Amino acid sequence: MTAELAERTVLPPQVPLDHLADAVRQPSGGRVELVSPAGERIVLPEEVVDVVRLVVLAMAAGQAVTIAPQHQTLTTQEAADLLGISRPTVVRLLDRGEIPYQQPGRHRRILLRDVLAYQERRRHDRRASLDRLVELSEDADLYEATDTPRRTR
Repeated sequence: MTAELAERTVLPPQVPLDHLADAVRQPSGGRVELVSPAGERIVLPEEVVDVVRLVVLAMAAGQAVTIAPQHQTLTTQEAADLLGISRPTVVRLLDRGEIPYQQPGRHRRILLRDVLAYQERRRHDRRASLDRLVELSEDADLYEATDTPRRTR
């Protein structure tokens, strides 16, 4: 992988991005162009415009942004760090087939897109479970039953 395609995390600049964030929130209304230092105008594909919009909004909110190619492979430790779980848990997920992987030699390699897909499935499952829990609580009138705080000791 060349240096240009490597993962990179960028911190938000010290200058406020409010004006830029306001500009990217507006519908593009057609084509968006990039002007090169030489003055050449390049029309950006809508996918690139969407990425720029997300990056600007995140940075305007004070968040760092990490850009990584989707075909990038991760070690089990890198996948664990990304998911916020332990490496042995990632290995169990791989062994159960919840995340596909390749093992060209001794070490497992996981595609970043597969880790992100698993993360999105888990996020969706959590939301659905929480929605179901709220629904059950409302049906059982549990919200009203706990209006008055009780002493626990």
